[in-house]
Amino acid sequence: MALRLGADVCTATTEYGTILLDQRSGAYWELNPTGTLVVRTLLEGGDEEDAVDALVAEFDIDRGQAARDVAALTEQLRTSGLVS
Repeated sequence: MALRLGADVCTATTEYGTILLDQRSGAYWELNPTGTLVVRTLLEGGDEEDAVDALVAEFDIDRGQAARDVAALTEQLRTSGLVS
C-alpha cells in the first residue's frame, strides 16, 4: 500500500538521508539512506513489496530482513501519525 504524508508533515533532505518533521508536535524523525529509499518508494506509489525490491537491489541485505525492516518502518510511521 502506498503512503501519503500527513498534512502537517514536511520533509528535508540531508547528506545522510531525510528528515520528517511533524509540525503539530515539533517531533522529527531522521531517516537513514535505507529508510529514505523505503519512504520514497512508498510515497511514489509503490507498495511494501516494491520497497523490499528496492532495498535488495540497492543494499547488501537479505530479502527476509528487508521485508521485516520495511514492515517495521511503515508500522512506526503509521503509529506516529506521520503517514496515512
